[in-house]
Amino acid sequence: MLLQLNPPVPLLTPKGAGLAHFLVDYGPEFDLHWTVFLDDSGECWTFANREIRAQKNITLGRTHVPPPTARIPAERTNDSGANPRWNGHAVVANRHANAAGHSANEPSL
Repeated sequence: MLLQLNPPVPLLTPKGAGLAHFLVDYGPEFDLHWTVFLDDSGECWTFANREIRAQKNITLGRTHVPPPTARIPAERTNDSGANPRWNGHAVVANRHANAAGHSANEPSL
C-alpha cells in the first residue's frame, strides 16, 4: 500500500531532517518505509520505520528528540555487517542454503 501524506510529516533521519511525503506498507512481515525529501540537499531517500524519528515539536511537549540510529538485528545483516534489505523469508532461505553448503541462488539437488 502506498499512502501520500498530506500534509507531509517532518522527520529526523540518519541523513538529516526532512519531510516524509509517502508511506509504503508492504504488509505485516515488513517494516513501514517512509519516503523523505531531505531539507539540506533535497535528496529523496526511503527509510525503514526503525531509522526515523519525529522532529522536535514544542507545542506537543516534544522538546528533545534523540538522533535516529539504524538498529539492524544481527540476523538481518550479511557477512560484512551490511543490511541487504532482505525480508525475513530470504534471510531464512539464505541461512538454510549456507548450512547446506551452497548459495541461496544455486539450485539444490
